[in-house]
Order: sequence, then C-alpha cells, then structure tokens
Amino acid sequence: MLKILSFFFFLISFSAQALTIVCLGDSLTEGYQLDREDAFPAMMEMELKKSFPDIKIINGGSSGATSASGPKRINWYLKAKPDWLILALGANDGLRGLDLKETEKNLGLVIEKAQQAKIKVLLVGMKMPVNYGEPYRGNFEKLFPSLAKRYALPLVPFLLEGVASRPEYNIADGIHPNVKGHQLMSKNILKVLRPLL
Repeated sequence: MLKILSFFFFLISFSAQALTIVCLGDSLTEGYQLDREDAFPAMMEMELKKSFPDIKIINGGSSGATSASGPKRINWYLKAKPDWLILALGANDGLRGLDLKETEKNLGLVIEKAQQAKIKVLLVGMKMPVNYGEPYRGNFEKLFPSLAKRYALPLVPFLLEGVASRPEYNIADGIHPNVKGHQLMSKNILKVLRPLL
C-alpha cells in the first residue's frame, strides 16, 4: 500500500512539472538567420528542462510581425493550451513608427484573450534606438510598463538588455542577435520567469 501511495504522489509531482509555454513574437523570437535551436525559446527550454523535464516551449516568432498580427495569431497558439504566454511583440511597430494607440490596443487584445483562457502572461518590453527621437521613443518605452500595470503582468523591462548596439552580440545587420545574443536574451527572460514557475 505504501509503495502504491508513493508512486501516486510521484505521478502527481511529475505531472505538476509538465509545462507548455508559447513565445509570441517577431524575428527576435524566431531567431532571424539562425537555426531554431539557437533562438532564445529553445535555449530557455533546454535550461528549464533541468527543473521541468516535461516542459515544452513553442517558438511563435514570425519575421516582420507587428502587434497587429497578435490577436489572430494567438488564436492558433491557444490550441496548444499553454500554461504561459511570453508576449514579445511590438518592436516592428516602433521601428516603423506606427500609431502607439493601435499597438497598445493590439497587445491588450492578445493579453485579454490569453487571460480569458486562464493562461498566464509574461510581457516583454522593448526600446527604440536613440535616433528615433522624442516624444515617440519615450512613449513607446512607457507602453510596456503601462500594459503590465493595467493587466497585472510580470514584465521583462527590455528583451535586448546587454545585446542592443553591441556588435559582438549581433549578426552583420547590427539589428538581429547572434547565438551569443540569444543566450543573453534567454537569461533576461528567465531572470523574471523562473521564480514564477
């Protein structure tokens, strides 16, 4: 009887470690010009498997994606019934100088859909290069903390912390991170995510 109970509690403990996480983003998430295993979602999965052997992290990155794609794309990823959504959209909105009210609306819709499905959301913030000037640049950066506060979300302040404007962490275009850059991006997210799991 004791052996049966021990096995039962083992199964409960093991299944409690099973996690599915979706990373919804753009080329930064996709791993532009890199193999999928070299993008930060795969790196995060490898690291988290040490504590959560059954974890699965889905790379939902798409090059060129703006926040406008988010509300439709999230519908597809909800089918995977993830436990967490890592929302890393908005960088292309800023680079294209899009209306920030629309960006805010789009990201809000993604968050609301996830929360309605009982999925926890980790919001990932972005910043614009200094040559974009004020007030747009400042308003863009404030957008993410504002959304995090409104929806009571944990926030990664800046996905590219320690990576942006550092040639050694980016490919030749100076915009997209290389493998070392993705390693830092993975650490930036895990610093916030790991204590929440």
